[in-house]
Amino acid sequence: MIKKLMLSTALSAVVATAALAQSPSTQGSSASAPAVQTQGSGKASFIPSQKPDQWLASKFKGTDVLGADNQKIGDVSDILFDKSGKVEAFVISVGGFLGVGSKEVALAPSSFDVVPGQNGSADKLKLAATKDELQKAQTFARYEPPRPSTTGSASPMGGGMRPSGSPPAGRQ
Repeated sequence: MIKKLMLSTALSAVVATAALAQSPSTQGSSASAPAVQTQGSGKASFIPSQKPDQWLASKFKGTDVLGADNQKIGDVSDILFDKSGKVEAFVISVGGFLGVGSKEVALAPSSFDVVPGQNGSADKLKLAATKDELQKAQTFARYEPPRPSTTGSASPMGGGMRPSGSPPAGRQ
């Protein structure tokens, strides 16, 4: 339970750090990290270094995910977080070979336990699920903004609609 809490806290801190550049901070500054006044956004609170219990998203991507039998069942392909910086899910790529034929599933951070790496290897995430269970799970759907609809108006290239059977413009 403590490992889950530490992982969630660490990842939330990593993501929240990126959000600090976009939103004003209400935290005070420390002597080792002086706050810098920015125009119209309040005080900036700088983080001087990464702590041992924190993960960088750049290093977290690709982390092995182990199943209940301690065998690799996938890896982290992305992290889903909301506008406030709260980590909502880890997107896991499962199945396939070298990314071909794989699918993505998203699981809440509380679904994972952190397994420390051995002999200097990277930490891993462990699930109480099997590879088959993940492959049968609903595929994660990435948000795609709606595309602008086209109407019957002329295109920007000047190739508007013309009656059927009439020659193209300039070829009469």
